[in-house]
Amino acid sequence: MKIFYKTSATATGGRSGTSSLDDGTYSVQMVSPDSRDAGVNPEQLFALGYAACFDSAMQLTAKQLKFDITGAKTSVEVGIGQHTEGGYALDLDVTAHLPGMNAQDAQRLVEATHQMCPYSNAIRGNIDVRLHVKTEGN
Repeated sequence: MKIFYKTSATATGGRSGTSSLDDGTYSVQMVSPDSRDAGVNPEQLFALGYAACFDSAMQLTAKQLKFDITGAKTSVEVGIGQHTEGGYALDLDVTAHLPGMNAQDAQRLVEATHQMCPYSNAIRGNIDVRLHVKTEGN
């Protein structure tokens, strides 16, 4: 694989600490999902990253398929839970908002995007992901 970009981050203190990009450009206070303290949790950061990645991949896929996706956006909902046999896992819902597209083309686009997106490829077979399409409004 040809690597186009790399970055690194360091966390100290886990869900009650700080996570920072190693280049010094960004640092965030981490909190657990049930905390009322200021900060974010890893699931929120994953949702942000996946939504941006999927949305970017969708733009590229739409261009290849010659679809106009003006006004499109992507939402990602991340859940965390415990397996009955122990251990924890994530659960995802990815929703592509594609106003004005017909449902068949929108579904085709989202499925093709899911095959291209680096986040989707990284988690395939490891995390339950449900794809949703909304074509009315936004």
